[in-house]
Amino acid sequence: MRTNLVSKYAEKEGLVFKVGDYVICGNKGVCTVEKITRLDIAGVDKEREYYILKPLYMGGSTVYVPVDSSKDSMRSVLKRDEAQRLIEAIPQIPLLVITNEKLTEQTYKDCIRKNSCEELVKMIKTIYLRKQKRIQAGRKVTAVDAKYSHMAEESLYGELAVALDMNRKEVEGCIAELIDGMKVKA
Repeated sequence: MRTNLVSKYAEKEGLVFKVGDYVICGNKGVCTVEKITRLDIAGVDKEREYYILKPLYMGGSTVYVPVDSSKDSMRSVLKRDEAQRLIEAIPQIPLLVITNEKLTEQTYKDCIRKNSCEELVKMIKTIYLRKQKRIQAGRKVTAVDAKYSHMAEESLYGELAVALDMNRKEVEGCIAELIDGMKVKA
């Protein structure tokens, strides 16, 4: 089995993930690259190399991602200066445009799929304002808004915590303070 720090495929394709790197992997959030190897599992191509990932905030989980899979499936965690710029830009990041309530969940899924911190900020801000409007109108928060707000916050705050070497609760407080300053339009 191949267990070197960077796989042959990764070297050839110019991928930069190596053992010990923090990466973002879909809805698993921040993961550490534990190993790059071939899998000895029934039904799996024994010649194909995989990143073995350990999610930081999902104890006991392991994620297997083919090294030759789409480059959109994984990305590096933001660097410290990128994370700081993102936080500074939060007030200027626009909201999502939801023109049809029936397509709200699809809009959220599309944001998650883009695997972008800016898209997560858009979603968090949009859902926050939607919640505030519903509460002001004496209505409950929708289950879809609650579900996707949680997903976006977990992903964004986890990544920013790693990038800024902070506790996730500190990041959450910082972001909440910025977003709380936004006004709800009736």
